[in-house]
Amino acid sequence: MKKALTRFLLIAFALSLAGASPCFSAQAGNAPGHGNQAQGEVATDSDRYIIGAEDVLHIYVWREETLTKTVPVRIDGKISLPLVDDVQAAGLTPLQLKNRLADLLKGFVDNPTVTVTVMEANSFKVYVSGEVKQPGIHRIRSEVTLVKLISLVGGFTEWANKRKILIISRENGKEKRVTANYNRIIDGDEPDVVIRRGDVVVVK
Repeated sequence: MKKALTRFLLIAFALSLAGASPCFSAQAGNAPGHGNQAQGEVATDSDRYIIGAEDVLHIYVWREETLTKTVPVRIDGKISLPLVDDVQAAGLTPLQLKNRLADLLKGFVDNPTVTVTVMEANSFKVYVSGEVKQPGIHRIRSEVTLVKLISLVGGFTEWANKRKILIISRENGKEKRVTANYNRIIDGDEPDVVIRRGDVVVVK
């Protein structure tokens, strides 16, 4: 009975997280009249999120409308802005990018105040295959746990083997494979698994 209640509460918690979207942006200096939240911006931690190709960024420069732009990160990892031309964005956090832009703009703007917001985290993809209701490539907003990911893809099919889920990732250029038991995670008998950018999850 206790394990059944624990499982129910964890599933309910994961489903509630699927709809939550706290917002973060990186700001250099104090910009009156411009809040830290922008409509449509995604859940990213500006200290940890790594910008990637195909992401969409909103670059806000206080009191400089011509420099305030919403720009895509190109396949080469760069963005294009007036005055500073091409700037490397992929591989940086929003905080690192806003500092870089503020430095570049100092030659053109007095005390530039820059905010970088990730509007679309298109580079943050995971791959889910097998016995789930929505297999395929899924764009997620940040690192998620296995339990949350399963809820995001609509749950398991009736034929899914929940006791042996394969997670394939890459660390330092090497492939890493681990298996997870969903039932034991839900029951609290083993820790949940963090799913990161580029991971492959296979449910047989």
